Amino acid sequence: MDRRKYLKTLAVSTVGVASAAALIESCKPEEKNQEVINTPTIDRTPDELKHDSQLQADKFFNEHELATIAVLADIIIPKDDTSGSATDAKVPDFIEFIVKDMPSHQTPMRGGLKWLDLQCGKKYTNAFIDCTHAQQIELIDQIAFPEKAKPEMQQGVAFFNLMRNLTATGFFTSKIGIEDLGYVGNRPNQWNGVPQDVLDQYGLTYDQKTLDECVKFDS
Repeated sequence: MDRRKYLKTLAVSTVGVASAAALIESCKPEEKNQEVINTPTIDRTPDELKHDSQLQADKFFNEHELATIAVLADIIIPKDDTSGSATDAKVPDFIEFIVKDMPSHQTPMRGGLKWLDLQCGKKYTNAFIDCTHAQQIELIDQIAFPEKAKPEMQQGVAFFNLMRNLTATGFFTSKIGIEDLGYVGNRPNQWNGVPQDVLDQYGLTYDQKTLDECVKFDS
């Protein structure tokens, strides 16, 4: 199954299902989009601004961890003919922000990244990001499908579920992801007045002032 189509369906039908839980738990709508991670000042209390500024100043993941997250994110949502990849949507930055805002994700994420490196070290004598793409996919395929995963891979399954959820959330709440969904939001339409047959049925007509000021007919 195409990964992007699967994730898109997930995002449309349930607002990302489990991935949306990350946003619901944080209860901060302005953090749903990577464009607003830069701490907006509208509708924010001084305490909220201070909190967000502190999150921006702190750094949780090291460079190796962020590089691994970037590779994983692009495996989950690669670039295609429709739109950019997860890293194009700045998903690693989003995940960095979320784990600081929701500390309960820190240990599972860091532990999972370490688990990946240990597994790759045993099998390929390399860290995950230093493995070939084929080797990376070979390992991911063992943890990406929970119902098929072996018992000894359950730690990896739990990590990849979290990583996939955060990636979907970060991507489909970004400008790139929203455009990929084809979401256009609420748009004003044009009211052409009461249909003529209804006006005729009740013997009514518009006066010229109403036509000029209130009713705009299609040309």
